[in-house]
Amino acid sequence: MAPQGPPRSSSRSGSAKRGRKKPLDDEGIIPVLARAVREVESAASRGKVAGHNRTKFQVAALLVREERQRAKEDTDASPAHKQEALKRLDGLAAIMAKTAAKDTTLIALLAPEAKVSESAKKMRRDFLVQSGAVLAPEDLIIVDEAVTPAPEAAKQVVPASVRQAQLANPFLAPDFAAYQKPQAAAEGLLINWELIEPLFRAFEQGTGGGVASMELPSGTDVHTPGGVDLMVHQADFVESARQGHRAFLLADEPGLGKTAQALMAAEASGAFPLLVVVPNVVKTNWLREVHQWLPGRRPTVVHGDGLELNAFSDVFIVNYDILDRHVGWLSKFDFRGMVVDEAHFIKNKDSQRSKAVQAVAKTIKARLRHPLLVALTGTPLINQIEDFRMIWQFLGWIDEKKPTQTLMAKLEAIGLTPVEPGFFYEARKAVISMGIVRRRKQDVAKDIPARRVADIPVELDGALGRSIVDAERKLVERLLERYDRVIAARGAAADDIDEDLVRLVASSEVEETTADDSGDNVFTLVRKIGSAKAIMAADYTAQLARNVGKVVFFAKHIDVLDAAEAHFAQVGVKTTSIRGDQSSTQRQAAIDAFTEDDDVQVIVCSLLAAGVGVNLQVASNVVLAELSWTSAEQTQAIDRVHRIGQELPVTAWRIVAAQTLDARIAELIDEKSGLAARALDGEESDAGVETTMQVSALIAVLTQALEARS
Repeated sequence: MAPQGPPRSSSRSGSAKRGRKKPLDDEGIIPVLARAVREVESAASRGKVAGHNRTKFQVAALLVREERQRAKEDTDASPAHKQEALKRLDGLAAIMAKTAAKDTTLIALLAPEAKVSESAKKMRRDFLVQSGAVLAPEDLIIVDEAVTPAPEAAKQVVPASVRQAQLANPFLAPDFAAYQKPQAAAEGLLINWELIEPLFRAFEQGTGGGVASMELPSGTDVHTPGGVDLMVHQADFVESARQGHRAFLLADEPGLGKTAQALMAAEASGAFPLLVVVPNVVKTNWLREVHQWLPGRRPTVVHGDGLELNAFSDVFIVNYDILDRHVGWLSKFDFRGMVVDEAHFIKNKDSQRSKAVQAVAKTIKARLRHPLLVALTGTPLINQIEDFRMIWQFLGWIDEKKPTQTLMAKLEAIGLTPVEPGFFYEARKAVISMGIVRRRKQDVAKDIPARRVADIPVELDGALGRSIVDAERKLVERLLERYDRVIAARGAAADDIDEDLVRLVASSEVEETTADDSGDNVFTLVRKIGSAKAIMAADYTAQLARNVGKVVFFAKHIDVLDAAEAHFAQVGVKTTSIRGDQSSTQRQAAIDAFTEDDDVQVIVCSLLAAGVGVNLQVASNVVLAELSWTSAEQTQAIDRVHRIGQELPVTAWRIVAAQTLDARIAELIDEKSGLAARALDGEESDAGVETTMQVSALIAVLTQALEARS
């Protein structure tokens, strides 16, 4: 005999009884579970239970268990009501036991260790919503673990202060508009078009010219809590946030005060608590900026496992390196805004830092309809237009495959498809209007003196110089051998240089080597050149310091930094340094010493550690002892000096090894700046083919070698 299931009102007799319904018959979670259990039972009677019904079985079992416990602990319910509820839940459990007997694979879903999938979590939420239960926002939001860094679960921490804050305020204040069902996308011209690549192409070509900056309102009435005056361009940005715009790619040139603008935008829009994700080297600087611009707001800095953070603060500053271990609680915290500093750090979608940023941002966007989202970077494009993708996704303009609803509506309004004239010009304008803000120093801060880059060629002689020449010769011979092998395989002599094959050979060479490989490859060769230039660069810097005052010395590799500091000590030049292995306190002490101590003539800086978030404008001369692999990295370094408040013309002296690959890289850095010039500043220049600096350098040397023998 089948177990008796929940009683149904339709089985009652008499009009009076039909008119009186017990609350349990049509209210609460039990009727919802009864329907689900019957549907799974029906599926089991036809054979194996699969897919959606398996999930339904597991969710129903979980909720029956939860509801049974809740009913037992309910002190407000009458004994009769409690008894009736438990009786009905027992009936559901009996039906599920019978169903599991028909399909024994369902039993595994009842085990305590059974994995609860994201679809199961969402179904549980939907069942509870159908039952009329009032859920806290953290229960409404289901975090997709697929976008969370893989090692996150094992590394997760929840600082004690966060637990205290959650106990003090266990319910977030949700923006219920965020849970409204979105309107179905209207049919349009672009419904079946792949649009992400055409949007990128619109920027890569710089279609139509003009600086990529949305229209901003006048911010003449903006006042700051700290009493510090904003520049006109800064006030306009803040006013846009005050008037309701909420997603920005703030791509002002370095040195125009993006940190201040982001903080004041948060103040204008009330986006607190505010989460700020930054490189480790600028955490202290952000803390100082909050105290300066928002003296009434409480900032806290997350270090390590967050043991010292104050979860009752207004501004939470966390660095990329530890973000993955804090994703769990950050995703559930009541943040009203999120700022990502040096946003080009997230350009690689497969990196841990990018995954962690996207995971936290996704939950904030799910909880709030219009959170403040600001991506800060003066160099959003490093090597390719694809660098935009993760930034746009963070801002909610696109998802993994297509533009999101707001941008799609703007594109549909154009009335053109990517194959029609005029689409790219209008598409670029549409994306810019979503919130790209780009201002150049020459346009908004004309009082900042000019800057120039001057090359200082040096000759590499001696044994080290000869070894570099020999290494470069072997590299070129290997490239020529690869090229000739393919030409020979074709069976016909090539009269002209095959540019596509040259690019393929160069790309293959880079793919097969890494910066840590031994042997004669592009990475080790450039590193050898840097070491060979170290003393000459340091000597030039020492002479410069004696004649013009303070100088900033940049290099990439530790051995170059060590050699330079040793030379400075030998010739009596007092220095300080910024390196990647320093604590925030040591770093700030070095900056203060260079800024305030007249005896400190040179600050020796790592390009990676000091290339962002450092104000060294007390100097007006920069020496670049080693060349960068990106024009953006060089720009960031120079702009530690060339920024608001600088009173003298700035000169960056590049030490270039003549007649080596170094000289070619110097030329390529200047050429590579054309991508940002087209995409952001609207300058007219040839688009060419996007490649990394390493590939471009090898293309150049191989092409030169082929031309020389033809």
